[in-house]
Amino acid sequence: MSLAPIEIETGPKPTASVILMHGLGADGNDFVPICNELELGGIGSIRFVFPNAPVMPVTINNGYPMPAWYDIYGPIGDKGEDEAGLRRSMASIEALIAKEKTRGIPASRIVIAGFSQGCAMALLTGLRHAERLAGIVALSGYLPLAATTAAEATVMNRDVPIFMAHGQRDGVVQIARATASRDALTALGYGIEWHEYPMEHSVCLEEIADLGAWLRKVLA
Repeated sequence: MSLAPIEIETGPKPTASVILMHGLGADGNDFVPICNELELGGIGSIRFVFPNAPVMPVTINNGYPMPAWYDIYGPIGDKGEDEAGLRRSMASIEALIAKEKTRGIPASRIVIAGFSQGCAMALLTGLRHAERLAGIVALSGYLPLAATTAAEATVMNRDVPIFMAHGQRDGVVQIARATASRDALTALGYGIEWHEYPMEHSVCLEEIADLGAWLRKVLA
């Protein structure tokens, strides 16, 4: 990662962690404002970890360097995936999970979340993590390396709660891509809480409220 993650603790001695990955071209500051909007005060202190993706040239943006978890060669799904980049970033996120464990947060109290490219990383990492997580949050993104999911996903996270949300007018990651990911995961036996909203490639207040309710449930 290019920079150290941003960390915010809602109180002393956190008993749960939420690791939230930003989207392409953004940074860890992007989702910091949602900490207070999720209304999680009733479930104890939480540590929010907002990693910063490394800066790299992104093919679809004419090779311009920007924060990215992996390269995008063309329109999503059309020109293959940057498997090496995806797995490299997955290793970085696994290191963040390991750090939370050393600080006393068990895997069962860790939520892996992300938006857009960060969503792809949350699904890639969370489904393959060796210990049962508290949950996976997938916002405005899709399932990467879908063909390898069945073989690589761990038994421990076969019943992990998954919150998926998407904008009906998303012009960056078409909602059809997200519903195909949802259906692929459902076919593998995963339980998905699905939400869609009349928005573009963004986050809305109704979505934050729904996500807060889901987090209060999985971290109760």
